[in-house]
Amino acid sequence: MEIENQPRSLEELRKIYKPIRNVNVEHKKHLSKLERLAVWITEHVGTMGFFLIIFCWTILWLSWNILAPKTMRFDPFPSFVLWLFISNMIQIFLMPLIMVGQNLQGRHAEARADADFEVNTRAEGEVETILLHLENQNKLIIEILQKLDKK
Repeated sequence: MEIENQPRSLEELRKIYKPIRNVNVEHKKHLSKLERLAVWITEHVGTMGFFLIIFCWTILWLSWNILAPKTMRFDPFPSFVLWLFISNMIQIFLMPLIMVGQNLQGRHAEARADADFEVNTRAEGEVETILLHLENQNKLIIEILQKLDKK
């Protein structure tokens, strides 16, 4: 008695299916130098430290040009200082804060992707183990059926 429609062996399945890949590592490998520079700038500019530097620089700029002796002011009040303060305040403070938020979201998304990769890798190992057991059971069943056919 010959068994039809035998399940594929584990080796056949390994040939058919591609191995699980870590997309985070692949993504980093395919970045150009300029893209790596952009990521580096985003990671360093999008911090609370950079935000505080921008904030302190703005306060220093305004204070110097308002409070310093008139001969030492390089941009005396109310000329450009006032317009700088009014027109760029939102941009100066929101840009780093937005980037901080984007970095936090990016780190979270990468952590989720890493966790998904780990779960998928574990599941692949478990499925391979189950397939090996099923393959061995299939062989045993075929042997039993062949022995029964001979009797």
